[in-house]
Amino acid sequence: MAEYLLKYADGRGHIHEQVADARSEQDARDRLTQQGYLVYAVRARDLSARLGGFQVGRKGVDMEKFLIFNQQFVTLIRAGLPILKGLDLLADRLTDPKLGRYIKAVRDEVKTGTGLSDAFEHQGVFPPIYVTTVLAGERSGALTEVLDRFLIYQRLSLSVRKKLLVSLMYPALLTVLVIALIVFLVTFVVPNFAELYSSMQAALPLPTRILIAIGTTARNYVLVGAAVLILGGVGLWFWARRESSQETIDQWKRRTPLFGQIWTKFQVAQFSRVLSTLLIGGIPLTQALDTAGRSLGSVLLKKALDRTSTSVKEGKSLSASLNATGIFPSLSIDMMEVGESTGALPQMLNSVAEFYEEDVQTRTAAVLSMVEPAIMIFMGIFVAFVLVSLYLPIFSLADTIK
Repeated sequence: MAEYLLKYADGRGHIHEQVADARSEQDARDRLTQQGYLVYAVRARDLSARLGGFQVGRKGVDMEKFLIFNQQFVTLIRAGLPILKGLDLLADRLTDPKLGRYIKAVRDEVKTGTGLSDAFEHQGVFPPIYVTTVLAGERSGALTEVLDRFLIYQRLSLSVRKKLLVSLMYPALLTVLVIALIVFLVTFVVPNFAELYSSMQAALPLPTRILIAIGTTARNYVLVGAAVLILGGVGLWFWARRESSQETIDQWKRRTPLFGQIWTKFQVAQFSRVLSTLLIGGIPLTQALDTAGRSLGSVLLKKALDRTSTSVKEGKSLSASLNATGIFPSLSIDMMEVGESTGALPQMLNSVAEFYEEDVQTRTAAVLSMVEPAIMIFMGIFVAFVLVSLYLPIFSLADTIK
């Protein structure tokens, strides 16, 4: 049995909310229906209910497939189909089972009278910006227009992320291969040479003795080292899940040489794109700031935006409030200030996003163009040191024989 939060209306039209035990969400819904109530929503309240609904540990839906769903959804609504009919058609035709399950849950809630934005929000997997965008569309009666703007935002966001991932793929692969080669040389090749020289009772030069000491030690403790790394990684993963730890990690990212500026500018570009999309959709500034904070993956930026929202509510301008956080670059602040003074803030935020997205791509390419040769040079020096250290005794023995 699990606990569910029930929202329903009685015969007089009065709305009630209560917590009840049930075997499943459908069981709770059926029980209320049999009693003659009109069910608005049934939501899992505790851990066991969430486990039954496959909600523990979920990270969200596949954004590319969700983008395709929205393109189809907008097309159906624009063609004149009711929202519920459009959800019915798409829910049974989605190729992604996970997304299909959530869309069916949305459809079932809409059937009971729940608003579309509330139904999406209840699933807990859809982006906050999407839920807020749908809410704006419901209030304004222009759902297709605001969803079109969300689609444009999502395409641009996915495009930027893909370009960054592609540019990082080769250096990451190169780093893994270099580490694997170093481990192989130190734990396998060097100890074999050590056994050879030990049987020959040869006098070894200092570089060879150092390398053999490192290799034999690494070979003896390789399993212990691997276990320590795995346990350390698991511990770090649990530590990084805490909000205070995430804020600390964000601070480290900001202060990292070279990559710190890139990370900050990428976050500013994402924030500007989200805020612009929400403002164009008719969302008030303070609510848009709250949604933008929840849409970004940075706890540090989220807290900064919470302070910004409070400051804006007190009557300060957006640019001055953001400047007080100490995170946003001065150029972005200046551009937003111009947008506020001219009444074209959403358009200026779009310009800020485009400028910093291009800057991030340029800087990333420049940094990676320096990182790749640095990795190759380090690898060349290390391999040369290993080869020279291992073959020095052989040269010495050859000179002795002569």
